[in-house]
Amino acid sequence: MLLIILIATIAISLWADKNVELKERMLFIPYRIKHQHEFHRFITHAFIHADFPHLAFNMMTLYFMGEYLYLEWMTQFGNAGIVYFCVLYFAGMIAATFFPMVKHQDQPGYRSLGASGAVSAVLFAVILWNPTLSLSLMFIPIPIPAYVFGPLYLFFEYYSLKKGNTGIAHDAHIGGAIFGILFVLMLDPQKGFQFVHLFY
Repeated sequence: MLLIILIATIAISLWADKNVELKERMLFIPYRIKHQHEFHRFITHAFIHADFPHLAFNMMTLYFMGEYLYLEWMTQFGNAGIVYFCVLYFAGMIAATFFPMVKHQDQPGYRSLGASGAVSAVLFAVILWNPTLSLSLMFIPIPIPAYVFGPLYLFFEYYSLKKGNTGIAHDAHIGGAIFGILFVLMLDPQKGFQFVHLFY
């Protein structure tokens, strides 16, 4: 299932890059969702990207984090793990649009795209599932514990959101991260206590 998501996203993203009209129909545009009821945009925006580096970073993160979580949940929950992973990714995709939707629903010019919110949901599900896991991402080449990376990531996203004018939907990243945390807590509330105990 993870490979299907990866292949579909890569293929559709590359296709949309060569088809401006298709890309326009798939963008996340809160104004058109509210006023023209184009609800498909809650999902379709995550299958297109601004450029190849944007696509590559999201898909690489999804591949490494998603594979880890997918295997963990298959071991823990059996075939239900597949369902949980799909719900996490696709519901996280929608949850990531909550803050941008509220903020920009009456702004016709606002547009966003990319799977970053859904990927953030997966990333933070991993962080809460195994907070001692060492994470090493492109912009942090030195491996650090997930429980350290998570708060730093959220602080950076919040700071960037308040600073503004970055051209990045930081609020979507935060929304996806929150959903990923809540989803893991729903599956196993003990994960929350285990995370907190790392700090004292």
